[in-house]
Amino acid sequence: MIFQEFLIDSMVFAEGIAALTSIFLYKKTKNTHYQFFSYYLIFIFISEMLSRFGYLPFPKIPYYNNFVIPIEFIMLYWLYAWKSLNNKKLFWIFASLYLLSFIPNELYFTKNKVIYSFNYTFGSFLLMFLVIMEYYKQINSDNILNFSKNRMFYINLGVTLFYIGTLPFWAFYFPLLEHMEIYEIYRDYFWISGIIMYLLFAISFIWGKRNYS
Repeated sequence: MIFQEFLIDSMVFAEGIAALTSIFLYKKTKNTHYQFFSYYLIFIFISEMLSRFGYLPFPKIPYYNNFVIPIEFIMLYWLYAWKSLNNKKLFWIFASLYLLSFIPNELYFTKNKVIYSFNYTFGSFLLMFLVIMEYYKQINSDNILNFSKNRMFYINLGVTLFYIGTLPFWAFYFPLLEHMEIYEIYRDYFWISGIIMYLLFAISFIWGKRNYS
């Protein structure tokens, strides 16, 4: 439990680093779509702080499942599909499909008390397609040798480790509870990959270049 608490606190700390880095380096993203990514990181950090220290006037589970997590997915769909891949139609399709996934979740998966595993898994599954498309775009870019200047390289790597890497964890959450050793390993990976993801988000502001494409 002590180690798990350490990981949870470390992830909140990493979120704070990402948010503060985006604020300090705001001039690098001002008047670009990455300034909205900065707002997103600030929102995530504040949301986590309110939850972590008990300042919420309502239960945590509905707060995350119906508010914070949907904003996370929709923001990432927007960043990937609309902005990086320049495909507005794809954004609206994925965002609509994700929101529609709340319907079967309410009808058939209401016993999931920790997180809406079907909804989260479906959202991550859609995100996986965008991640693959982004990797394909980066690999075929004329600037592939300068990948360290590309903010989306760090963002994509972080999203891969966290959202895609933990997709099986939430997809098989309840079966994994019957195998606690595997469950605990994957649970710890969830927090560790989250820490790495937010640190990569911070790095994207430090090393990423304004006009890189």
